[in-house]
Amino acid sequence: MKKVKTWIGAARLRTLPLSLSGILVGTAIAVEKGFFNIVIFSLALATTLGLQVLSNFANDYGDGVKGTDNEDRVGPMRALQSGIIGQREMLAGIIITAVITLILAVLLIYAAFGTEKVFTALLFFFLGIGAIVAAIKYTVGKSAYGYRGLGDLFVFIFFGIVAVYGSYFLYIHQMEWDVLLPASAFGFFSAGVLNLNNMRDRISDEKAGKNTLVVKIGGKAAKKYHYFLIISAFVLMILYTIRNFEGVDDFLYVLAFLPLVFHLKRLKQNENPVLLDPELKKLALSTFATAVLFGIGQIW
Repeated sequence: MKKVKTWIGAARLRTLPLSLSGILVGTAIAVEKGFFNIVIFSLALATTLGLQVLSNFANDYGDGVKGTDNEDRVGPMRALQSGIIGQREMLAGIIITAVITLILAVLLIYAAFGTEKVFTALLFFFLGIGAIVAAIKYTVGKSAYGYRGLGDLFVFIFFGIVAVYGSYFLYIHQMEWDVLLPASAFGFFSAGVLNLNNMRDRISDEKAGKNTLVVKIGGKAAKKYHYFLIISAFVLMILYTIRNFEGVDDFLYVLAFLPLVFHLKRLKQNENPVLLDPELKKLALSTFATAVLFGIGQIW
């Protein structure tokens, strides 16, 4: 029973709502334009959840093997760090999750494009492979990009552009450049979550040789960078709504910005990285709430 709880902990369930946000936004925009398919929606959610769990397992394994997860770490204890799950077990979990996620991705691509649009289907297939590789390579291997300050870029691409724009395209099969505005906004929100996590772990990461962007630019610059990410997300969402305005309910998501304003205020006052851990949950849930309220406003 203890091992089961440890596996659940390694899956880091609190990160899952954030990963679903982009799919909800992309789907909401498609629905507003008259397109929806329950099979595509279900498979998109399942694939995204698979990628997030895969990323969490790989992160646990990569940091555990490299010794980054040690007594200096501020956040909750990881699975490998606890010793309850061994390296081989976690590696097996990564492989199984990757295979299941790939199968889900293939089913999603088939549901969206069938056998008619082979080129587009292949493009999305390789995009799926890229997402799986990116989920694993964040901390795993000698060339792990998370140890070179590139995590923010990949989070922006896959949690923002791919999640929102990609899911939108699965329904409509047409390019709509305006959708890049909310896609970029949620990329910034997601990068903000990663940045906050790295701010919390800056001291222990620096000692372990994990050169995140926060470690490279320092704590003060990381705060300014965080303000940029969240405020830019605000601006991009509002700009999209103005360009596609149909009613006041389109701005319903602005309600979710209120706790984020207080979040930025608390970040400005913060002097102790340990106290940033609760802010992670608040930022992730506020991002998810923004997605849900945006969807309601679009579909209403």
